[in-house]
Amino acid sequence: MTAVAEHTISSAVQGFLNGPKKLYIGGEFVDAASGQTFATYNPADGQKLADVAHGQAEDIDRAVRAARTAFEDGPWSRMKANERERMIWRVGDILCARAEEFGQLEALDNGKSVAIATAVDVAWAADVFRYYAGWATKIEGSTVNVSMPFSPGGEFHAYTLREAIGVCGLIVPWNFPLLMSSWKLAPALAAGNTVILKPAEQTPLTALLLAEVFEEAGFPPGVVNIVPGFGDAGAALSGHDDVDKVAFTGSTEVGKKIVDAAKGNLKKVTLELGGKSPNIVFADADFDSAVEGSLNAWLFNHGQCCVAGTRLYVEDTIFEKFTEAVAHAASQVKIGPGLDPTTQLGPLVSQEQFDKVTGYLREGIADGARALTGGNRWGDQGYFVEPTVFVDVKPEFSIVQEEIFGPVVAALPFNADDGPITAANDSIYGLAAGIWTRDISKAHRTAKRLKAGSVWINQYNGFDTAMPFGGYKQSGWGRELGASAIDLYTQTKAVNIAL
Repeated sequence: MTAVAEHTISSAVQGFLNGPKKLYIGGEFVDAASGQTFATYNPADGQKLADVAHGQAEDIDRAVRAARTAFEDGPWSRMKANERERMIWRVGDILCARAEEFGQLEALDNGKSVAIATAVDVAWAADVFRYYAGWATKIEGSTVNVSMPFSPGGEFHAYTLREAIGVCGLIVPWNFPLLMSSWKLAPALAAGNTVILKPAEQTPLTALLLAEVFEEAGFPPGVVNIVPGFGDAGAALSGHDDVDKVAFTGSTEVGKKIVDAAKGNLKKVTLELGGKSPNIVFADADFDSAVEGSLNAWLFNHGQCCVAGTRLYVEDTIFEKFTEAVAHAASQVKIGPGLDPTTQLGPLVSQEQFDKVTGYLREGIADGARALTGGNRWGDQGYFVEPTVFVDVKPEFSIVQEEIFGPVVAALPFNADDGPITAANDSIYGLAAGIWTRDISKAHRTAKRLKAGSVWINQYNGFDTAMPFGGYKQSGWGRELGASAIDLYTQTKAVNIAL
C-alpha cells in the first residue's frame, strides 16, 4: 500500500513537494545557515516526501532579529488595528481557497484522513484566523477612578493600556500541525506581536506552505518567520534573550524543559501539555450516543490527541455490554492511508511513535490486560496500529497512567455508590473529561468536581474557537482560544496622570 500511488494528489501539492523547502525569515525563503536539510516522511508507507531546510540556533537567531526589527522599526507596530484585522482575515480567506492543497499536504505529512484534514483542520484554522482578526480592533484598556490616599486634594486621570508583548516564539506539535499553528499565530498577530513559528520536525510542510499565505496576504517582512528544525531549534528559541514570550504545545516532559530554558530573561510562557483524560459513562446515558461518542473520544486523529478520552470509566451495571459495543464499533473502523477519502483511522505519525504505542500494547498485555479488540500492528508497511480496547486493567497499569498517544483505550468499571470522581482525578494531568448521562443534575455535579480544563457533557471533543482551552495540573499553563488567548499575547500598562 503506497498512499501517493493509490490516490491522486493535486498538481499544486506535487509542485510544492518537488520544490525547495526553505526557511522563511524576514520575508524571504532562505537556506539554513548550515546548508543542511532533513527528510520528512509519509507515515502511510514510510517513503520520503521531501527534504526540508534544517533550522538550528543560528537560524533562530536570524529569525529573532528579523522579528525584533519588524516589531520595533517596521510598519507592523504603526499599523492601525483595522489594517491588521483585514490582513489576518485575508489569511482565513486564502486558507479556504487553498483548502484542498493544505488538506492533502497535511494528510501526506501527518497521516490523517484527507477528508478530516480538509473539513476540520483547514476549515477550523481559517475560522481561527477570522475570529482573531475581529479581536484586533477590540483590544481595550480601561479608565480607573483612583483615590490616591497619599495625595489628598489632587486630581488624577488614570487608565490602562493593553499592549503587544513583542517577539513571540511559537512551538507547535505534529498531531495538528496547521491547526495548532493557527491557535498561536492568529491571537499573537491580532495583538500586534511579531512571531517565529517552529513546527515539529515530523510535520513541517503545511507550516512552510503557510508562509506563502502570509506573503499573499501582504504581511510585512519579519512579522512572521518560520523555522523548521529539531529540539535544539526549539531550545534556542525558548532560551533566546530577545524573545519576550514562548508558547508551546507538546508533551509535559518537553514543557518542563521549555520553562527551564525560558528562565534566563523570565520571558512569559504558555504551555498546553499532555493529558490522560477520563471519559465517564453512567448507566442512565443514551447508550448508542455514548458508544459513538466514546469511540470518537479515543480514536479521533488516530488517538494522537492530547485530550483523548483514553481512560473509559463505565458504571458497572452496563460495563460488559458497553465495552463490547465500543470494541465492536472499533473493529469496524476502516484503516488506511490518509489520502484515501474513506479512511477513518490512518497511521501514526512516525516510526518512533509506532514503536512507542506498540510498546504500550505489549506492556499492557504483559501486565494482565485483555484486549477486546486490536492489540497489534495493522498491515505490513507504514505505521498502522489496530484500535485497541483493553479491559481487566488496574489503575496502576502504565496503559492507565501514562499518555500513549495512539488508538488505545483502557476501560474500568465504577459503582454508583463510590462514583467515578476519585479514579477520574487520579492523574498528574487535567486537560479534559467527558460525561455521559441523562441526569442534568448529575452532569453538573460531576463536572464541578472533575479537575480538568474542559468538560464535555454528552459529547466529546466539544471544541469551539470562542471557548477557552487549557489544562489543570501538569497539563499546562494558560488558556488558548476565546478571549483568553488575547490575554496570553498582551500585557497591561497602568498610566496615572496628575492634573
